Amino acid sequence: MKFILLIYGVETDWTTMGQEDMERIYRAHMAYEQEMREAGVYIGGAELKPTTEASTVRFEHGASRTVDGPYAETKEQLGGYYLIEAETLDAALAWAAKMPGCHHDCSVEVRPLGLGA
Repeated sequence: MKFILLIYGVETDWTTMGQEDMERIYRAHMAYEQEMREAGVYIGGAELKPTTEASTVRFEHGASRTVDGPYAETKEQLGGYYLIEAETLDAALAWAAKMPGCHHDCSVEVRPLGLGA
């Protein structure tokens, strides 16, 4: 079964982080990805640009319009994702629990992919 691991965190924590801490987290993600590759579960993944660079297409009454930003009224923003293939939800949750850089103010949503995945 394929799952997406959606990584949510406080964007300002990342933008105010020191270079050394940032590099440590990047190295941890590279090691995490390598571990998933070696386990045969890794499909893909990516870091996302900040929400200030996002656009949203909204649909109202059958018409669409594009607006700046995601307009999320939340403390945490989506910062990246991993696509994995795991035998069970419990196995996917175990990978999510190992997510680098999630020491505080972070969450990982684990969601099975639907049709066409």
